[in-house]
Amino acid sequence: MEIFQATADKMRMSSKRFATLFVVFFISFSVFLIVSSIYRNSSYYAIFEGLSKGREAGESAQNVTINRFPLEGTVHNTSEENLVSEHGIFQNGSEETTTTNNSIASRVGPKNVSLTSSTTESTPDLEDKDKLLGGLLTTGFDEASCISRMQSQLYRKASPHKPSPYLISKLRNYEDIHRRCGPNSRAYDRSMRKIVRSKNKGAAATLCKYLIWTPANGLGNQMISMAATFLYAMLTDRVMLVKFDKDKQGLFCEPFLNSTWVLPEKSPFWNEKHIETYQTMLEKDRNRTSNSKDDLPSVLFINLQHTLSEPEKFFHCDHSQYLLREVPLLILQSDQYFVPSLFMNPFFNQEVTKMFPEKDTVFHRLGRYLFHPSNEAWKLISDYYQEHLAKADKRIGLQIRVFSPVSTPQQTVMDLVLSCTLKHKILPQVDLQTSAGKNHSVKAVLVASLHREYGDNLRSMYLKKATVSGEVIEVYQPSHEEHQKFNDNKHNLKAWIDMYLISLSEELVTTSLSTFGYVAQGLGNLKPWLLYRLVNNDTHFPSCERDFSSEPCYHVPPKHYCNGKPIKDVVSSFPYLRECKDYCYGLKLVNST
Repeated sequence: MEIFQATADKMRMSSKRFATLFVVFFISFSVFLIVSSIYRNSSYYAIFEGLSKGREAGESAQNVTINRFPLEGTVHNTSEENLVSEHGIFQNGSEETTTTNNSIASRVGPKNVSLTSSTTESTPDLEDKDKLLGGLLTTGFDEASCISRMQSQLYRKASPHKPSPYLISKLRNYEDIHRRCGPNSRAYDRSMRKIVRSKNKGAAATLCKYLIWTPANGLGNQMISMAATFLYAMLTDRVMLVKFDKDKQGLFCEPFLNSTWVLPEKSPFWNEKHIETYQTMLEKDRNRTSNSKDDLPSVLFINLQHTLSEPEKFFHCDHSQYLLREVPLLILQSDQYFVPSLFMNPFFNQEVTKMFPEKDTVFHRLGRYLFHPSNEAWKLISDYYQEHLAKADKRIGLQIRVFSPVSTPQQTVMDLVLSCTLKHKILPQVDLQTSAGKNHSVKAVLVASLHREYGDNLRSMYLKKATVSGEVIEVYQPSHEEHQKFNDNKHNLKAWIDMYLISLSEELVTTSLSTFGYVAQGLGNLKPWLLYRLVNNDTHFPSCERDFSSEPCYHVPPKHYCNGKPIKDVVSSFPYLRECKDYCYGLKLVNST
């Protein structure tokens, strides 16, 4: 009996231990789930832009530079200049919320329209929209790390055309290559070590090939050349990496999932000198007596900038591309949208035509894929839009670039702008008899210019007089820098905000030859009215002309066929290319032949 009693006591003790262990395990597991949830939704986790939620932060942070502006509902400006004008977001270093008064718009009253939420919770509108732009974007991103990626389509009309299945497949293929070969991967480390070792010893056979984009000129030039470089990277199965210095920090989100497109700061190719140039390679090839390619370098620098004095580059030609395929690392510097030259290459033409059945949407698709405003930039863009533009019945973008401000009087420019906008009924006439019409709709005009006088003059005109149609005209100008600045982060941020805001217009007026305008029209898929480019105190008729394509103009296209003969008739040889409206020597893509 005592034996049975002892056995029963042991069983009761074992049962208690098991129950205690079960309770401890259940509590520990619950705490783990809570902590994991907090970590995933924390701002710390959110900064690893482009990384999926399941990836550890330690694996992704290596060689990635993260830069954040202080953003707590308002923004702190440490610059001595206004980041945005008097009705904008920054005021001389002080925190300020957006205000509206008679000096700003023709109609008084704030517009607190809440189109989006700064949280990652989906709104009914957002659920109804196509977040992924018809498959252009991929899934898996942490939405909090780049709010604009999922919210920007709320601010644009839905496109009636979807990206082609072939383009979508090429993008997914590129993303896979970038993930496997991009920075912080084993393949990247191995390939770069091999390239560095063999730089002066002939082209090395590497696991991955690379294309490093190098900036030139202003932000507009840089963005159109980045889009062209990315298309070339997709066509040649190269990983595109960008040299983003401090002037580009805080502008864009990372476009590729689980990787970065920024060239690591420790890369030996940030400021590498004594690199063989593309022109040198062509000269060596012309003097080569055999078909051997042993003397091709592992690193090559290609300059596709806007220069009229340099000899023909023949970059688009089959033989040049045949040589470039053997070079594992290309460093490309350009301020041009050289996409039209890719249509001059038979293989590239075939590929790009399948990717873009609508030829005049190349930049629109690539721009919407690559250029997502960072959370800092998106906060400024969305706040400004909601405060000033959201309730307007129509939004009009007006971009005024003065190429020779010293020799071109402001009144001459203003006369040109009014001649264009009034003649084509973009803006209404003012009523000199004070008897306004019965149309009480609101048009919001967003002026993008380095000079504040143009916004002020237009605003004053519509404040003093009613319009013949009865329409209410509100005029806004987010920034006025007076002079273009280079390598300046705050200046680039203002330019990016202005570009994006005017791209949200239903109608757009831009200045001829301005790459700033090219970016806006491309992102918005708009065919703008092109203002004549004034360089002196002259007049011009017509004052503006409607463009036939939203594509940027390539200012320095090839002038010779690959056999060296001059190109006399572009249209007969390349049916999807036309001379640009704003620059007769340039070429741009059109949708039909």
